[in-house]
Amino acid sequence: MQTKWRNGDITQPILNPEPNTVSYSQSSLIHLVGPSDCTLHGFVHGGVTMKLMDEVAGIVAARHCKTNIVTASVDAINFHDKIRKGCVITISGRMTFTSNKSMEIEVLVDADPVVDNSQERYRAASAFFTYVSLSQDGRSLPVPQLVPETEDEKKRFEEGKGRYLQMKAKRQGQAEPQP
Repeated sequence: MQTKWRNGDITQPILNPEPNTVSYSQSSLIHLVGPSDCTLHGFVHGGVTMKLMDEVAGIVAARHCKTNIVTASVDAINFHDKIRKGCVITISGRMTFTSNKSMEIEVLVDADPVVDNSQERYRAASAFFTYVSLSQDGRSLPVPQLVPETEDEKKRFEEGKGRYLQMKAKRQGQAEPQP
């Protein structure tokens, strides 16, 4: 835990945070991995992890926008290590970047093998989710701009901006007719 605090992976809740800040919209979900989450060999199905990650990202996006939101894309989900039945997993999400019409949310999955004292808590999965805000009739709405407060948040914002610009350039390149 001490290492994670130093790395900024775990953020303490702030009472009454300012709107449009990372601390305002961050969210976590804690889940006990049971038999229905697992394969016959006792490991969590990837789809179960993906669903929980999308739920947390959706909560972060909804808290930030206060509107209807939908998943626009998911950057590669990285499964770093297997999760066994009986683990308690913590899925944490935080806003990293906003453009005019989309927002990027980083989601981290940490597993705590509570019944196995020989293994410590570990990072099991991570991904970046992109969400858009929609009106009641399904039209795209502007996204409130994220206000990064700490140096780490400002660094993550710039990194998110880089990913956003890369993806935008890639989409525009694909939109052009190929000879």
